[in-house]
Amino acid sequence: MIRINNTIEFNNIGSFSLKNTLDCGQCFRWEEQVDGSYLGIVKNSVVKASQTGNVLKLEELSQNSINKEDWQEYFGFDTDYVTIESKLKSDDLLARAYKLSPGIRILKQDPWEALISFIISQNNNIPRIKKIIKSLCQVAGQEIISGVFKFPTPQQILNLSDEKLESIKSGFRAKYIKNAAELMMNGTVNLKELAAKLNDEALDELMQIKGVGVKVGSCVLIYGFNKLNVVPVDVWVKRGIGKYFKNGWPEEVKGLEGVAAQYLYNFLRIFERQQQNREV
Repeated sequence: MIRINNTIEFNNIGSFSLKNTLDCGQCFRWEEQVDGSYLGIVKNSVVKASQTGNVLKLEELSQNSINKEDWQEYFGFDTDYVTIESKLKSDDLLARAYKLSPGIRILKQDPWEALISFIISQNNNIPRIKKIIKSLCQVAGQEIISGVFKFPTPQQILNLSDEKLESIKSGFRAKYIKNAAELMMNGTVNLKELAAKLNDEALDELMQIKGVGVKVGSCVLIYGFNKLNVVPVDVWVKRGIGKYFKNGWPEEVKGLEGVAAQYLYNFLRIFERQQQNREV
């Protein structure tokens, strides 16, 4: 029997959708359960999250509880998404994207975890990304509860032998993971200071890490630091911008381009899947 050590509830969460937020490709340590809830590992906490209407319930299964204010920041409940969504809906295409998968929030994840996760994400699919991250945590992280591990620190990654790191089947990304840990430990990259830096300056610092280009660095800035005007441009977003926003993002979403891009990404992914199903 799973023991619940702490329960936190958020009421009146408005349009927030737990499912759309956790399934839109921005995070990799949440898994949907048969009852529609999600089991996740955030920082040092193992939590079961479930939504009923406009109530979000978090049942913490580990002794390492996270306070309500941190969860509020993590899920974006302290950000004015009423205004953000109103601005998104002022554009016809983004209004369609919102209608297709409403209630997405940009999570504020641990920057170090976001960095390694999106290094692993390169030329990869979501199930495999999750599998590699899980394996990395198992071989290098500290156990929280039976069979569930913390995300490893830079030092814990440096302590891994090359053979151990290769065993998680991260392929060419293994040397990038090690290099990221090295630059963190020697102070070349200081994630704690990046939040206060301008986007370009922060991106330049991140790109000192082998394997971190504009796309991976942008993912760290938006998903690790909540810089909502940063757009990680992958194949989907590039295609969508070329098709729907040839003249640039609408003026209404200025400063929120990253949120708009998340909806665009989800729209294209879901819409294309629907089209393929119709053809079958």
